[in-house]
Amino acid sequence: MFLQKLRKGEEKFFRVVMFLSTLTIAMVLLLIIFSVLYKGLPSVSWEMLTQVPKGGFYFGKEGGILNAIIGSIYLSLGATLLAFVVGLPVALYMNVHLIRRQKLVNTIRFFLDLLWGIPSIVYGAFGFSIMIYLGLRVSLLAGIITVALFIIPIMVRSMDEVLKSVPRGLLEASLSLGSTRSEISYIVFFKQCIPGIMTAVLLSFGRAIGDAASILFTAGFTDHIPTSLSQPTATLPLSIFFQLTSPIPEVQERAYASAVVLIAFILIISILSRIFSQRFNKNKIDF
Repeated sequence: MFLQKLRKGEEKFFRVVMFLSTLTIAMVLLLIIFSVLYKGLPSVSWEMLTQVPKGGFYFGKEGGILNAIIGSIYLSLGATLLAFVVGLPVALYMNVHLIRRQKLVNTIRFFLDLLWGIPSIVYGAFGFSIMIYLGLRVSLLAGIITVALFIIPIMVRSMDEVLKSVPRGLLEASLSLGSTRSEISYIVFFKQCIPGIMTAVLLSFGRAIGDAASILFTAGFTDHIPTSLSQPTATLPLSIFFQLTSPIPEVQERAYASAVVLIAFILIISILSRIFSQRFNKNKIDF
């Protein structure tokens, strides 16, 4: 009787802890969003979204952040595409070709987890060192490569967790029908996990578009929209940083407006990903 009461009390205690933790996280998130919207929405204007910075923009004069918006789109899309091209074959190879070599797969996962935990500034320093060695300058291409290296572990591990959920019987049934492991990877497993893979791409895109440290030394910053991969590019995180460090209140308000734009980007991508995931769910085989 005593042990039964103790277990019930323990269950109630952890329920309360989980509820309070969830409530705290939700309140912190809402507080961050509310503070950014409260300070940034009044400064959002059509001029700000459709113009590049003009002379004295960071001293409170005319101009906008179109260069940072376009630059963020270029860089994040390029890095996400590059990471997807590299990461998808790795995740499929781990879960289809190496299905019987779990020790090797677990070792790969361990190193990917280590790479995931490395701060982005370390990737920026690594990319900068490679640039110096090769004699390259700051550019959009250097930023794309550096950010891609940063998000590859995130994308691979996210896809890996999705592919792990595919029943092994599906692999065995496909092999018994004469399919090769490559065909199973890209036709069976990929089609089965499209919603989860899109979520992994979204997670990686969010990290790419919101990161500033890894591109601080590699992508550079400019007031112009890049027209080639060899030119430097501005991004929203760096634009927010430079505006927020200004002593001029009007420029600081523009920083919060830029943050509103960044949050809107992530929100739109999240909604679109949910829509596409639901549409592709019809291709999933239920067991």
